[in-house]
Amino acid sequence: MSSQTGIPKAHEHALQAGLDPARLPDHVAIIMDGNGRWAQRQGLRRVEGHARGVRSVRDTVEECCRLGLSQLTLYCLSSENWKRPPDELDFLMALLSQYLVQERELLMRENVRFQVIGRRDGLSPLILDEITASETATRDNTGLLLCLAINYGGRTELLDAFRRMAAQVLAGDLDPGSITEATVSESLYTAGMPDPDLLIRTAGEMRVSNFLLWQISYAELWVTERCWPDFDAPTLHSALKDYGRRQRRFGGLPGQAQP
Repeated sequence: MSSQTGIPKAHEHALQAGLDPARLPDHVAIIMDGNGRWAQRQGLRRVEGHARGVRSVRDTVEECCRLGLSQLTLYCLSSENWKRPPDELDFLMALLSQYLVQERELLMRENVRFQVIGRRDGLSPLILDEITASETATRDNTGLLLCLAINYGGRTELLDAFRRMAAQVLAGDLDPGSITEATVSESLYTAGMPDPDLLIRTAGEMRVSNFLLWQISYAELWVTERCWPDFDAPTLHSALKDYGRRQRRFGGLPGQAQP
């Protein structure tokens, strides 16, 4: 939608934030780290950091909508997080269920399409019902795609993809010699989604933590020392400004066409 100036509202908002609309990423992925550390620094229980992090999720989703980004993928719960203390896991599951219910209105208001990636076994029937309800309610929305990675692991995703392709080969539906990178991509949880252009990690950790291992092959990486509960629109703008100054080469030389 255009503003009274004739400039699309998303472009106008980007310009007001000091961003070049032509150099924004289409797909941003975020490893939301540091909730527990943030809480401990405040003298609070670790779970309070998770609760505060929900506000950062909401603010980030809304800002990505204002900027007209195509997709935001958030790493919510890894397949390794089940090793955490039972009381923390119980709190996380309750918080997730609450988020799915309370944010549905926001998703509809902002024209956001909602999707979850990851293994669904291990999640409670209540969580699964709320995920399905949000995916169903928003499936015809045409704005930002909000993808939550829940019970997700990059190696697990690849393992599931290989098993799926192996079953197709055994059934005679897939020729091993015809398998390409596109074949693998179409077998992943993220089939049909573009690869991330920008991967953001909070809390200063310099690792990708088993997140979108196939998909981030050529993503630009940006790390902030800020813990996730302190992540806000200005921090997102800093990441986007830095991304806009970079020259993506995809293994080639400057000036060569991108794949």
